[in-house]
Amino acid sequence: MNKKIRLVHSIHFKIPMLFILLLLVSLQLIGAYFIRELETKMISNFDSQMTLNAGFLEKTLQPILMAEDTEKLEDSVQTILSDFTGANILETQVMDEQGYILGINDQTLQSLIGTKSTDRDVQQVILLDAPSSYQYVKEDTNSRVLKNISPIYSTDNTGTLIGVLVMESNIESVYSQMSQTVSIFLNASVVAIIITILLAVIISRGITRPISEMRRQTANIADGDYSGKVTVYGADELGELAETINDLSYKVKDAQETTESERQRLDSVLRHMTDGVLATDRRGKIIIINSRAMDLLSISQEKAIGQSIMKVLKLGEKFTFRQLLETQDELILNIPTEDQDTILRGEFSVIQRESGFISGLVCVLSDITEQEKVEQERRSFVSNVSHELRTPLTSVKSYTESLIDGAWEDKDIAPEFLKVISTETDRMIRMITDLLNLSRMDQGKQELNLEFVSINELVAHIIDRFEVVLKSEQYRNKKYKIERDFTQRTLWVEIDQDKFIQVIDNIMNNAIKYSPDGGKITCRLMETHNSVVISITDEGLGIPRKDISHVFDRFYRVDKARARSMGGTGLGLAISKEVVQLHGGKIWVTSVENKGSTFFISLPYIPMDEEDEWE
Repeated sequence: MNKKIRLVHSIHFKIPMLFILLLLVSLQLIGAYFIRELETKMISNFDSQMTLNAGFLEKTLQPILMAEDTEKLEDSVQTILSDFTGANILETQVMDEQGYILGINDQTLQSLIGTKSTDRDVQQVILLDAPSSYQYVKEDTNSRVLKNISPIYSTDNTGTLIGVLVMESNIESVYSQMSQTVSIFLNASVVAIIITILLAVIISRGITRPISEMRRQTANIADGDYSGKVTVYGADELGELAETINDLSYKVKDAQETTESERQRLDSVLRHMTDGVLATDRRGKIIIINSRAMDLLSISQEKAIGQSIMKVLKLGEKFTFRQLLETQDELILNIPTEDQDTILRGEFSVIQRESGFISGLVCVLSDITEQEKVEQERRSFVSNVSHELRTPLTSVKSYTESLIDGAWEDKDIAPEFLKVISTETDRMIRMITDLLNLSRMDQGKQELNLEFVSINELVAHIIDRFEVVLKSEQYRNKKYKIERDFTQRTLWVEIDQDKFIQVIDNIMNNAIKYSPDGGKITCRLMETHNSVVISITDEGLGIPRKDISHVFDRFYRVDKARARSMGGTGLGLAISKEVVQLHGGKIWVTSVENKGSTFFISLPYIPMDEEDEWE
């Protein structure tokens, strides 16, 4: 497998990047420490130098400020400041103990001599009697300035404050020297990185070249090509690895030929089996699966191999793998699919060596979906028939016993009892008749008396009959309303008229039974390009979503108590479905709970011209 490796994932890229990153980290740490220490040291030296200058000037000013002759004080101070020079000194001011300016070295500011300083820092130093030093950026030149404010004390024993010295110096030169130093450091770093990259590329090529050859040879071995040989470049670890790969190539070739012959025999057996087969290792991971098993489980070989059999067969909630090894019984598995659940029978056998070591498990899967479905339908049918027949028989027996016990002599009660017995008997007769009809349909013995009928007139006739029934005394207070929405075109279909009337009657009866008083029932008739569609909509209880797929099952009732009280057998919709399917049509329902249901009947339809109708 010669998979192309992206540059960022290659060792050719990773080794140089490792060297570069190590160098960058080292340079960053060294540079950060060096620059920080250099900056601290240079600023400290500059500050010390300015402090010495300020101290020298203080010593010079102390005798003058302590002299009693104040008339020549300003001239003396100005003379000293004019004669005082120092590198990077921008401006020097001297104030008395009250903050009045006695001298300024800047000739443009001589007008300020004799005025009181408005500098807050000076007032703060006088008030706190403590020196101050800080940096700020001068707006006119946009350069950094170090400002030192030092109090001047008398030299006698009192040590009183006799003046303040303000000295501003240009510290920008310090930062300029630092910038030059950083630039030199960065240039040296770039040169070091370039040299490191060259060395790293040379080293990585020396390492990755034999590795690339080994990778190429192992890929060839994986593809079944054992003819190649890895070149041994030295006696180091990589050389030993190359010799080992060459030796491995010969051994794998022999083992592969033996394994391939065994695999072909096994594949031939598994391929022709009608049952699904899975084999696992001792940890329960699938190592073999045949085509039939993949079809039954709806899984591909790539996804199955290496997966746990507990996960593939969905047994994790019922068994552990150890329990599966110990079980001797067949297991019935329900495998969910997109359309329906598949029922499988699983037979498990342990693969065990003579020493007792368990090396795996074999599972044989058989599809028993149809068998279980038929068996379930049989059990359900017997249970439903027994239940449905028992209810009316119990009623008949109870009322009959009451009549035997003397109720027949009561002229008021006896007729009611006999009426109930007659009703329940009729119900059983209808149920048995429906069962016989369904049995004939299931056996294919039900014959249709087909004839061409105008479906418009047939449905209209059925609705007319129901409208007459709804006007009777029984339904007069309920005020049901039937609406029609028919296509204007006459539609002729070939149907068994009697059986189709039975279908419409059954759906209309259900619509009336489950509609509220004053409810509206809408009957529609329409055509498509190849079918006639009849729909009957009511405003009744509706059908819950979970029950819609079962409404056409035999004996299935959504509202069981109400359906029995109304005399339903639970077979009407099942018979309707069978009849419609015998005609080659379809029947289905849509419903919203508590809003109503709509039943649809679709019949095959071939449009005919009037000339065709009379030929």
